[in-house]
This record gives sequence, structure tokens and C-alpha cells, in this order.
Amino acid sequence: MLTIDQRVEVLLKQMSLEEKIGQLNQYNWKAIDERTRSGSLLNEIREGKVGSFFNVSGTEQLAAIQKIAVEQSRLKVPLLFAHDIIHGYKTIFPVPLAEAATWDLDLIEKSARIAAIEASAAGLHWTFAPMVDIARDPRWGRIMEGAGEDPYLGSLIAAARVRGFQCSDLSRPDTILACAKHFAAYGAAEAGREYNTTDMSLLRLWEVYLPPFKAAVDAGVATVMNSFNELNGIPSSANKYLVTDVLKNKWEFDGFVISDYKAFFELIAHGYAEDRAHAADLAINAGSDMDMQSGVFTDHLAGLVTSGRVKQERLDDAVRRVLKAKFALGLFDDPYRYCDPDREKKLILHPDHIKFAREIAAKSIVLLKNDNKTLPLKKDVKTIAVIGALADSKIDMLGSWHAEGDSDVVVTILEGIKAKVAPGTTVLFAPGYQLHGVAGADQIDYAVETAERADLVILTVGENGDMTGECTSRADIGLPYNQDDLAAEIAKLNVPTVVLLANGRPLTVKNLRDSFPAILETWFLGTQAGNAVADVLFGDVNPSGKLPVTFPLALGQVPICYNHKNTGRPLHAKDTPVHASMYSDIPNDPLYPFGFGLSYTTFEYSDVRLNKTAIKNGESLRVSVTVKNTGRLAGDEIVQVYIRDLVASVTRPVKELKRFCKIRIEPGQSRNVEFFLTASDLAFCDQDLNFKTEPGRFVVFVGPNSRDLKQASFGLE
Repeated sequence: MLTIDQRVEVLLKQMSLEEKIGQLNQYNWKAIDERTRSGSLLNEIREGKVGSFFNVSGTEQLAAIQKIAVEQSRLKVPLLFAHDIIHGYKTIFPVPLAEAATWDLDLIEKSARIAAIEASAAGLHWTFAPMVDIARDPRWGRIMEGAGEDPYLGSLIAAARVRGFQCSDLSRPDTILACAKHFAAYGAAEAGREYNTTDMSLLRLWEVYLPPFKAAVDAGVATVMNSFNELNGIPSSANKYLVTDVLKNKWEFDGFVISDYKAFFELIAHGYAEDRAHAADLAINAGSDMDMQSGVFTDHLAGLVTSGRVKQERLDDAVRRVLKAKFALGLFDDPYRYCDPDREKKLILHPDHIKFAREIAAKSIVLLKNDNKTLPLKKDVKTIAVIGALADSKIDMLGSWHAEGDSDVVVTILEGIKAKVAPGTTVLFAPGYQLHGVAGADQIDYAVETAERADLVILTVGENGDMTGECTSRADIGLPYNQDDLAAEIAKLNVPTVVLLANGRPLTVKNLRDSFPAILETWFLGTQAGNAVADVLFGDVNPSGKLPVTFPLALGQVPICYNHKNTGRPLHAKDTPVHASMYSDIPNDPLYPFGFGLSYTTFEYSDVRLNKTAIKNGESLRVSVTVKNTGRLAGDEIVQVYIRDLVASVTRPVKELKRFCKIRIEPGQSRNVEFFLTASDLAFCDQDLNFKTEPGRFVVFVGPNSRDLKQASFGLE
């Protein structure tokens, strides 16, 4: 029996130049008018001039399109069908940034697994996820699509999502190809503006922005997508250093690289390509393999190969990579294996998926403030006023990039609260502001009047669901739609108030922190948003989420992250009390630090214990701490370990996350937690871009977030 590689070579030798190029051509089904779909497009499929489609789903339709490719074309090469399955297919889970707040790799992997089960049941083979871009500027709308600011956490989550989508065997009919995007440094766009230039040192690129991609490759990711931005003067989709030198050669990535939407054509606007033919030349020779929608390969690649500007070996390598993925999925053995209508009907919105959506949504919620034990709420409060239009919105709870999510099945926050409270409780509602517009004074007045009639107010504020995602950069990341005015009026009342934040990015909400006793970060939680919020509000779930990204105190601090470098005049240096690296009008400290999140119980950390004062290469350091639950409720705590290299040949961050674990502790009980660090955890990228260790002194920190830490010192000999 022939191996996949052997079968690919047999097929490759039979293909004409045009058929090879066809495998590298992807169309957006929704961007093609109906007349073209039923006419010339079908002929292109028959002639082998199309390799894949995206933005089309459903077993019946996909089977009909696939039938043309495998029964009416010369070589019967099956098509790939792709979709943006970012945080669920039909059952929608929290946006990825919210899922990252669970710090639970098993949950995140299961979320991707269920997404793959539903997507594959609907006939799909491939998702354009996970997005693994590190993002430290909340003005950038796509921050919601990734895992936040930290390369270590981001790398672990990238690998978990790849495992969830692909499992360990792509021949299973419930797996789909994953796609690590956007390669690379897209999240560092200048001014946080979508598609903007990225310019940085190679040192920063390798230490911060590349690790999650390397983790995805190591996890076996099948495809990688170019980023829209240029990097250090070269657009990413034609960046040979990124695509060939790093990804394919150094990392030995054996999947294929696809452009982002029309990105090859955009090389002209970048000022890097003269025309469409030149763009095709630059992209293919840089190592990119598949063209999404721009058509430059279809129009010009044959001529480039014939003229010798593109070598036959480069073309064959690209086609080989695409064919290998199709064989791995089993499509040559059974091109209709993903097109089972009974399976589609059975698995889409399966009750087990809905149940899990509620679980992961609740565990994504972060408790930011809880003065005077305002939370959890009692279910028998006489009258509750729910204020805020977002509390009664179904579509906004899905967030951006919600695939085929159906807003009709979404549980709103208002619905979740009503279902949770005691039978005798009255729940009032007032929008208070108008989504997609500015609230009039009458709306605020009515909301205040409603709040005055209640014993408790639940104020829901934030962004609408499409204010984060692609092309949603914001110059002001405060509350929109006069919500600050509404909050200020509610704060004047003598009514206990809990604030719910619905958003896909960090917001500047110092006014909320200063004005209200309790705040829950609820993000956009998906299909079961309302039930999950109610579970946490009323104490059926004790919140355990931790922020995967820093919340700035003010916009002027952006970009901001916990693992910044020190300066020659750090703020806390005793000999520079005035001339220090600081703002003159606000503190350097953020509103909420990376890793922050409270619980309905309280935890106490012991001093850090080390089993050695120094380690050598090949040895491990045991880091121990005892965590005690000093409250009255059982709770989950995410214990975090950071290190600092005090002196090195390249300056090091003030802290770097290296380990974490989630533990559950009953009231009054203590748990001893152990972590093991090795010399490899202390390695860094030197001036020559080599990862290495250096002897020296280090500090290890342990605690509940990146700010409130206990510490101990050790050496590397």
C-alpha cells in the first residue's frame, strides 16, 4: 500500500501546469455572484482550476460542489472547504480572549474539539484558527481573537487549540485542519490600527511574537496564514525570511501557507509589487503556497513558470503540500466523508455542547472587584433592576467571528437572571443607552427611575459585539454610547450596584472601579452567556478567571504589558525619585494587572520555598508554596510563577511567566503546590538570535497575579 507521500507524487506527475496552479487557488463562495456560481465557476471546478472554497457550509451544498470536482474533473481531486471557526461553529463559546481568561488548557482544547465536531459535521474540512498573535495594544480590534499579551501563555493556548481542532489523526471524520495566523507580528501594528505597519527588532520578534507560532508548528498545525502587515519593510505574504527561512526551513513546517484575504494583490498597495504578475512572483518565491481570493496565481503563475521566474520545483512544492493535506483528511478515499446529513442533524447544537458552553463561559468570567462581599447575590432579592441594553441583546453576546452562530438560541443576560432568581423576585429592565448610537437624556432618566425602584441594580455596560474583531480598531477604548453618563447617574443612587462588563478588549474604566463595589468582566460569552453570568452572579459558580491581558488605567499607557523592560531610571529606584521613567499625571501601574482575578473566597500564600540555592544545566529547581483558603467557600485559584534574570548580556523583562496551575481548595484547607524549573526555562534570545542560558542570579515569584507576589532568589551556575 502506498504512503501518502507516494500517492502525492503519483498524482503530481499526472497534473498539468494549469491543474497544479488550480490547487493553489481559493475562492470566497459568498463573494461570487449566483450567475457565476452556476456557470463559469462550475466549469473552473471541472477544469481543475480551483483547489478550495471558504464561506460555504452545510452538507447538502458541499456535497453538490464536491461532486463536480471528483466526478466531472479529469483527475478527480477533491476540494477543501474552509470557514472562520474561531470560537465555535453553531454552538458559540466565549471569544478567544475570554477563553484565555480560564487559564485552563483542557477547557480550551475541548472548546476547539467541539467546534471541530460541529464544523466537520456541517461538511467543513478547515478552519482559519487559531489566531496566535500576541497583542499588547487594546486599540487593536483583533485582540479579542487571540490569547492576550504573554508569549508563554499564548504558546500553550496555541498548541491546545491546534490539538482540539486536529486531534492526533486527521483521518478521523470529526477533525479539521487548523491554521495558525497571522504570520507574523500582526498584533504589533503601529498605533493599534488594523493592517498597519509593524516595525521591530528581530530580538523582540523572536522573544515575543514568534513563540506561539513555533508552539503551533510543534503541535502539528496543518496550515499557516500570512499576516496583512509588513514587517520591517517587507510585507509578510512576500517575506522570504518569515515564510521560507524561519517557518519552512528552520522550523521544518511541512504544511502549507495561505495568504490572508487578497493579501497577494495588496502587495501593490504596499508599494512592494509593480503589478499583479509581480505580486504573484514575489509571493510564491517567498514561500507562500495558496492564494486566497486575489486570483494573481490563476492569472499569472503559468506565465511565471514558463518564463523561468518561478521554478517548477517551487510550484511543485506548494502543490505537494496542499495535496498532502487532502490525502491526510482522507478525501481521496472518500470525498463525501464529511457530508453526512444525519451526523449534521445529530451533532449541531448537541445538548452536551450547550452544557459545555455554559461551563466554559462561567469559567471565563473574571471578578475584578468585590468590596463588602457584594457578590454573590441572593436569589430572593425582592426587586432587581437590570440596566443596560447589552443585557437584553442576543446578537452581541456572540461577539465577533461567530461563524454560523444563531442569535435565536442565545440566552441573554436578562433571561439568565430571570431564570435564576426566586419566584417572588421582580426583575425590572431599562436599556439606559442605545446600541449603535447615543443615548438621549430620556433613556438615562428612565433607567435611573427604574433603578430607584429596586433593591439591587445590575448595570451592564461595554461594547456591542461587532466593536471588536477585524477592522475595529478604536482610538478611544472607553465606554461608548454615553454609558459613562448613565453609570455616573446610577452611582449617585443609594442602591447596591453590580457592574457587568461586556467587551472583547480591555477598556479604560477607572470611573467604574472608583464608583461601584462589584465588577465582573463577562466578555462576550456566546450561546450560553446569560446562564453563565447568572451562575456566577448568584454564586452557583465561584469565579476563577484571571486576566490574560493588562487593563490600562488610561489610554496614554498603551501599549502596556506586565513583562516590560526596566530602564536606567526605573520608577522605584531610590536614587532617582524625580527623574524616573514615569508619567507626570498618572501612575505607571495599570488599572488591573495581567493575571488578576478575584474569587468569592480568599487565598493566603506562604513564603516561597526552594530546594536549592543554585542549579546547574541538567538539574531542576523545586519551587514550593502553600496556598490556604481563608474564606467560607470552596474556590479555584490559579497559582502563577514568574522569573527575573537580574543581569544578562541582553536586558531581560522585570517578570516572565514560566508556570501556572489551577487548584481547588475547600474552606479552611491548605494545599502545597510545587513547580519545577530547569535551566531551559531561564534561556533567552541573545544578540545573535540564539536561545541560550547564562550563569547568574535569578528571582522567582509566586502569587495570584503578576503584581501581588512572594519571591525568593537562586543562581544558575
